[in-house]
Amino acid sequence: MFETLSDRLTSVFSSLRSKGRLSDADIDATTREIRIALLEADVALPVVKEFVAQVKERARGVEVSQALNPAQQVVKIVNDELIGILGGETRRLRFAKTPPTVIMLAGLQGAGKTTLAGKLARWLRDQGHAPMLVAADLQRPNAVQQLQVVGERAGVAVYAPEPGSGVGDPIAVARGSIDEARRLQHDIVIIDTAGRLGIDQEMMKQAADIRDAVSPDEVLFVVDAMIGQDAVTTARAFMEGVGFDGVVLTKLDGDARGGAALSVRHITGRPIMFASTGEKLEDFDAFHPDRMASRILDMGDILTLIEQAQKTFDEEQATKMAGKLTSGENFTLDDFLEQMMMVQKMGPIKNLLGMMPGMGQMRDQINSIDDRDLDRIAAIIRSMTPAERQDPKIINGSRRVRIANGSGVTVTAVNNLVTRFFEAQKMMKRMAGGMGIPGMPGGRGKVAKGQKKNKKGRRVSGDPRKAGLEKTSSAEAPAQPKQGGLLGNLGGKLPPGFDPSKFNLPGQK
Repeated sequence: MFETLSDRLTSVFSSLRSKGRLSDADIDATTREIRIALLEADVALPVVKEFVAQVKERARGVEVSQALNPAQQVVKIVNDELIGILGGETRRLRFAKTPPTVIMLAGLQGAGKTTLAGKLARWLRDQGHAPMLVAADLQRPNAVQQLQVVGERAGVAVYAPEPGSGVGDPIAVARGSIDEARRLQHDIVIIDTAGRLGIDQEMMKQAADIRDAVSPDEVLFVVDAMIGQDAVTTARAFMEGVGFDGVVLTKLDGDARGGAALSVRHITGRPIMFASTGEKLEDFDAFHPDRMASRILDMGDILTLIEQAQKTFDEEQATKMAGKLTSGENFTLDDFLEQMMMVQKMGPIKNLLGMMPGMGQMRDQINSIDDRDLDRIAAIIRSMTPAERQDPKIINGSRRVRIANGSGVTVTAVNNLVTRFFEAQKMMKRMAGGMGIPGMPGGRGKVAKGQKKNKKGRRVSGDPRKAGLEKTSSAEAPAQPKQGGLLGNLGGKLPPGFDPSKFNLPGQK
């Protein structure tokens, strides 16, 4: 969504990194480029003006003029101001003191309210709640049936007493859903209301009547992040006609410029609470202004990546695998397949790599990644026998042909997988052994040529004369500091009046 804006800002900041100090001309040029980048991203003009003014004022202040690295300080200022525009802190849902908590969704038709209702319900279910969806959109054809399908996929209950498609009273349905939720002990009610192709008074009145009938704890305005400047106009109209407590952005995975996300919060004063980033029900999460600002500036989003890994990876399984790797046991193709399936559960590989810092500079390479390659690898491994997965060395030429035919790939693809797996297996063993470097955890560094170990594990020189001296010194003296001991550290020159005979030094009698 923010690729164009991210690329422009990254380009602006790269030109500053070579400067030891920033002049007023540098600051003016930088803020001018930032202004152009924001306008091209469809950010509303009032938001752009205020943002650029804040950045310029802070850039000319003490925090940049006295900074060791002015360019990094400007990046920090832009990051801080982006976080401010996006809402500052993450806004959490307000839950009712007495269940059920009522959440009402409002927005234009086509913004994705019905699908988002299912995503929100699934997200709340994963948080330990028992949500119920309410089909109060009785005007759009098949809207009720769509919500029932989405609810079934999300694994949550749906309250739909009316058939919809123009039949039924949405206000009565919304009012009745509260009693139904109490009867069935659902602690959250999510009401899906009707939308329109454009803003009209009839839609506003119906939404306002539903709001008055159920007194929702949260009214969420659902806006399509791809509609550009119209998002601001629509948000203003809903704010005046119905009022809302928070914003939910849908279709953040689109290729539009995404300025709505940077404008809606500033124009309406209401925080962005959730964001939908894909078509699947799990492509949904709370909106974090600091993380989004970090992504825009190509600084990555490690926290979200960690959270996704924690939700996906089984802790006991991960601990077992980590112990296997660190102990140096064989890493088999079964282990590899298991790890690959876990990574796939976290989402598309492109999205995961996009959360890493600096990946904006490798966007073309990332976009060329095809998740179906992982499916092909899984098919190859599953076409092997259990014995072959445990020990790929037994796979000869005829077996490779059989595996290729069974997985629908070429023999070359099977050969490449086996070869790369052997390389990875060697790397795992080296890592488990501390890479063969003495002093590394688990390191088993080799003894240098010409040396051997004595019974106590201490290295002894292969030269008999040196070995004898080492044996004598180790028996008569305590361990000495490196670099020639105490005298060696003085460069062989003794201070005036210094008498070595008064000290118990090595070799003194």
